[in-house]
Amino acid sequence: MTDVQDTESLSYPLAPPAALEPPEQWAQLRQQCPVARVTLPSGDEAALLTRYADVKKALSDPRLSREGLASPDAARVAAGDSEGIFSSPMAKALNDEGHERWRRMVGKWFTAKRMKALRPAMEAMADQLIDEMQEHGRPADLVTQLAFPLPVFVICTMLGVPQSDRDRFKGWSDMFLNTTRYTRAETEAAHGEFAAYMSGLIAGKRAHPGDDLLSLLMAGADAEGEPMSEAGLVATGQALLLAGHETTAGFLTMMVAHLLSDRRRWERLLADRSLIRLAVEEVLRFDPNGSGFGMLRYVHEDTELSGGSVLAGTTVVCSMAAANRDESAWEGADAMDLGRTPNPHLTFGAGAHSCLGQPLARTELQAVLTVLLRRLPTLDLGVAAGDLRRQEGLLTTPLRELRVIW
Repeated sequence: MTDVQDTESLSYPLAPPAALEPPEQWAQLRQQCPVARVTLPSGDEAALLTRYADVKKALSDPRLSREGLASPDAARVAAGDSEGIFSSPMAKALNDEGHERWRRMVGKWFTAKRMKALRPAMEAMADQLIDEMQEHGRPADLVTQLAFPLPVFVICTMLGVPQSDRDRFKGWSDMFLNTTRYTRAETEAAHGEFAAYMSGLIAGKRAHPGDDLLSLLMAGADAEGEPMSEAGLVATGQALLLAGHETTAGFLTMMVAHLLSDRRRWERLLADRSLIRLAVEEVLRFDPNGSGFGMLRYVHEDTELSGGSVLAGTTVVCSMAAANRDESAWEGADAMDLGRTPNPHLTFGAGAHSCLGQPLARTELQAVLTVLLRRLPTLDLGVAAGDLRRQEGLLTTPLRELRVIW
C-alpha cells in the first residue's frame, strides 16, 4: 500500500471527464492510495478517503469530528481566504447548541412519516410546474422550471418563509457553498445579510406565530426544558433553508439526467412504476456529483483505516460518491441497477451527523419522478449527455441547466 506521506499531492476536487461521469482517478486511488494527499482550493492540505469502509468509519468514528473543523490547524476549503460554510457564523452557532441536543429538537420534524404526509402537496406542485413548463413550450430547462422551484416551495412552506425571496436564497447559498468563486469580503457580507434576514423573520414569528417549523421550534424546548437560543434559531433556519433547496434541486436534476442518458432506464420505469423507490436510491448511489465536495472531518486522535492511518491534526475529505463506486462494497459498482437492493449508500453520510433532511429529499425525489413518468412519458434530453455542464467553484456541483423535450 502506498503511504500517504510519500505520494504527490493531488489538486482537489478532482475533475471528471464529463458531467455525468466520475473522475478517472477514483478507481486507482481506491486500489493503490485510498488515503491520498490532496491540496484544497485554499492551498491547505488534507487526506482524501475513497474506500467505502474508510469513508463510513471516518463519518461515524467520534475520533474524527465535524466540530473540530473550527480548530486553527484545520484545513480551510475556500480559496482567497474566504470564509467557507464549515467556519461560518452559522456553523459556529449550531455547534454551540450541542449537536445531539440540536438534532433531537429538530429531527422529530423530519421523520419519514411526516414527510409522507407532505407528499400530496409535493406532487400537486410538481403537476403545476409541469403545466407551466408545457405552456412555455419545449425545449425547457428542467433546472429553472422544476428542479429548483419545487424544493424551494416545499422548504419555504415548512419553515414559513416567503417564496418571493427565493432568488435571494439562491445567491446566499452560492456564497455559503463557495470554494473559489467569491472573496472573503463577499462571503462575509452574505453571511451577515442572510443572518439579518432570518433574525427579522423570526422576530415576526415571535409576534405572530404560526404552525410552521420555525414557530414550532421557538415554542419548543430540550429534555431539560431549555429553549433553543436566538442564535441557534437563526442558524437552524439558515441551515434548513440552504440544505432544503440547494442539494435537493441538484439531486432532482441529476436524477432525470442519468435516467434519460440511457433511454432503457426511463423505459424500464415506465413499464414498472414499483421500481421508483429503488431507482431513487440507485441514482443517489450512482451519481458522482450528488455528494459534491464530500464531508470534511478533523482527526483528534491517530486513527487506523483499511487504507492506512490518519494522524491527529489531519483534515480528511470523505468522498461519499467515490465510496459509493467501491467494487469491494458493490457488485457492478459502475453500473446503474434500478432494482438494486439492499443499497446502503453513503450519499447522506453516516453516523451521528448523517443528513437530517434525507427523508425530505427522498420523498421529493420519489414524488417528482412519479409525476414526471405520469405526465411526460416521452421526456428526453434536449442535448447530448456529453454536452451537459456542471456548476464549478462551489461545494456542490449541480448541472447548470438541463434542456429537455417531450
